[in-house]
Amino acid sequence: MSSVSASSIQMDYMKVLITQLQNQNPLEPLDNNEMASQLAQFSQLQQLESMNSNFAQILAITNRSYANSLIGKEVTFFSQDTATGELVQKKGVVNEVFNDLNMGESLLKVTADGEEYSLSLNAVILVSN
Repeated sequence: MSSVSASSIQMDYMKVLITQLQNQNPLEPLDNNEMASQLAQFSQLQQLESMNSNFAQILAITNRSYANSLIGKEVTFFSQDTATGELVQKKGVVNEVFNDLNMGESLLKVTADGEEYSLSLNAVILVSN
């Protein structure tokens, strides 16, 4: 699914508006209030897109900071047992944090029972010292 920005929608609207103005009936001109209202709505949409983008950046920074604060802490998580396929609760220490460029999120490298696991922050169910 591709997303369309408010700017591209606004540019398309302006093209339609110009065409309407060029072809309007001089005895029945377009309503100025309606045009101004529609332009104001596009402006609001652009501001909301900008806020959404800023919040996403803040969330990414906050998640990275939180992940870094877990280094050296013991975390509890579930892992699927390869033999039985059952979920098993594990405890391990966070050794490092790294950025997964494919997923666009911070992951924890955890050592538990002599094995290394890569976990997302959502996989952690408990943090202890």
